[in-house]
Amino acid sequence: MKRIFLSLIFIALAATACQPTTNISAITPPYIDTGVDPEAWVTVPAGDFPYGQESHLTSLDYDYQIMVTDVTVSQYAEYLNSALASGDIYSGDFTVEAGEQVWTEKGVGGYYPGDPFQGGRHEEKIKAGDHLFLPFVEGVRLNHSGDVFTPVPEYANHPMTMVTWFGANAYCQYYGGRLPLAAEWEKAARGIKISNDDGLPFPWGEEIHRNNANYYSSFDLFEKMYGKLGNTTPVGFYNGRTYTVDGLTYQTLDSASPYGLYDMAGNVWQWLGDDLPYQHYRYMRGGSFYSYEVDLRVWKENSAGPQFYSPQVGFRCVRYEVK
Repeated sequence: MKRIFLSLIFIALAATACQPTTNISAITPPYIDTGVDPEAWVTVPAGDFPYGQESHLTSLDYDYQIMVTDVTVSQYAEYLNSALASGDIYSGDFTVEAGEQVWTEKGVGGYYPGDPFQGGRHEEKIKAGDHLFLPFVEGVRLNHSGDVFTPVPEYANHPMTMVTWFGANAYCQYYGGRLPLAAEWEKAARGIKISNDDGLPFPWGEEIHRNNANYYSSFDLFEKMYGKLGNTTPVGFYNGRTYTVDGLTYQTLDSASPYGLYDMAGNVWQWLGDDLPYQHYRYMRGGSFYSYEVDLRVWKENSAGPQFYSPQVGFRCVRYEVK
């Protein structure tokens, strides 16, 4: 049942691409230091910004901070070790529910208080109780011995993937933050610039080039090394640097958002904090290494149940105050 459910969700996600996904967990890339600090945050000030495909002027009346990069494999390993030691999470067997599908998975998880049930047609109940955060399956870029987790060294500064919405939400809350709402994410991604009554369609500007982001057939360094699908790139990879690995050279364009955020388009989809009314699916934004460039526009959305995980999905956090 689990396989059937995940296959259906992958079909929905891969409006991003039509070809079958290869086993990227079998790929061991070289470690690449991008020079971008995954511990960095930036402040997005209160004010108006163009929102959505039609660039409707929208206001956020508060300042907030958002991570410059996605949460990395190394950061998530630190969280697991700390939260396991404090007893906030535990490893074991977890019952996973998605509609009428119910199965058990081994992994790490913890308590979630559930979502209000409104009785809508086809609405799924997200119950209070223990939920899976991270499964123990192929493709997770962590090694673990007992309750001690370490990142696979080559992937230490890649975005953490294979985390459910529950696991992403718990990480942010553990450190005093939360997942960004769609409006917060989009403002951080595109800024406030308006040209010809339109906001920026991409974080860096009006057009997308192959050296701007990691997407399907972008010909990035990992596609040169491993084929057309490629792989995730380290966080902050598209910062204007030239990388040379195993005799291959790749020049990136500096593709930061107006507020200095990296990977707001491509690499991995990012979980958001919004809860779709009467459904309890969760939004994602940004596109992934397996998306076509059309899905990297800042207003493009994806969604899945909070129990979903994928090698194409990661996250970053927001907070209100500097810690």
